[in-house]
Amino acid sequence: MEDLTPLQAFRRVCNLRMLAGVYYFCLLHAVARSLSWFGEDGKPFLDALFELVRFSRQSLLTGISLMLLVALAEALLASRRWRPAAALAVQSLAVGLGAALGTYLRYAVASLENPDTQLRAGWALSTIAIWTVLGGMAYTLLRVSRAQREGRDELTRLFREREALKTQQTEAQLSALNAQIEPHFLFNTLANVKRLYETHPERGRHMLVALIAYLRAALPGMRRHESTLAEELELVRHYLAILQMRMGERLSFAIQAAPELLSARLPTLVLPTLVENAIKHGLSPLPQGGHIDIRAGHTADGGLTVEVADNGQGFGAASGGAGVGLANTRARLAGRFGDAASLELQAAEPHGVVARVRLPAEALA
Repeated sequence: MEDLTPLQAFRRVCNLRMLAGVYYFCLLHAVARSLSWFGEDGKPFLDALFELVRFSRQSLLTGISLMLLVALAEALLASRRWRPAAALAVQSLAVGLGAALGTYLRYAVASLENPDTQLRAGWALSTIAIWTVLGGMAYTLLRVSRAQREGRDELTRLFREREALKTQQTEAQLSALNAQIEPHFLFNTLANVKRLYETHPERGRHMLVALIAYLRAALPGMRRHESTLAEELELVRHYLAILQMRMGERLSFAIQAAPELLSARLPTLVLPTLVENAIKHGLSPLPQGGHIDIRAGHTADGGLTVEVADNGQGFGAASGGAGVGLANTRARLAGRFGDAASLELQAAEPHGVVARVRLPAEALA
């Protein structure tokens, strides 16, 4: 149950909306009670209508009395914590006093119109009993509906908290995957620089300059969860240029991407990971090296496909592209786009591997 001040608890019961509800209930009650009056022999229609109005007014007095006493009870219950039995006693007493006060007000108004009106015990007790039952039922419905509304609000709040926690968990997972990919990518690149610098110092110096240029472009975005296709292609171009210094004629590459696709959003280091995988497992083991094609294009459903194709040694049935880097890339794509994104590997003809990333249309938004 939500915590309210006594004034807030009072206003939640005693307000214009509740007053309108009491009015329509009392009117309906008066109509139900007065239906028999229209059937009495010799009673004019206008007299019966007047009786209906008078009885509605009397019922409204009792209804308002009940509403005020129930509002006071709610304010009292909100002032401090009550045991369930004590709270039920306060609620029952409020309904009983409200019915009694309404009955007395009805008699007082009737006495103003007719000073000879006598307060009959039977009428008073029956009226108090009827309105105590009606008031108790209305109070119970009010509490039940309020509990249901608070339950729905609590479920909504818990759902929002769960979604927020899922978002935080996804971001934490992506950060962890970034932490796994970055050292793997950078350490391999630095090892290549070191080997080339030891064997060909002049080329090593040129490669070191190229590596510095690469790091200046790469490091600012390595802690981001997302980058653009243009940024990914720029990183890949620097990386392949560095490797080309080491491998010479053993490595060639081509990059094709339509200008309208360059602003597409995708997780960081997706393309560098795929290119590194193609170099490490496809081209490096071959004495003659090979060629890498990087292509970006539209899919039939308005999405984006990015392919990294090599003509290297390919993979056997046992490999299946299940390395840590590829597994992390799949997890990052799923964390960003869910099932709408995928990474698939297939054998190229006559030899080699095609790594294909499919992104939904929202990547282009």
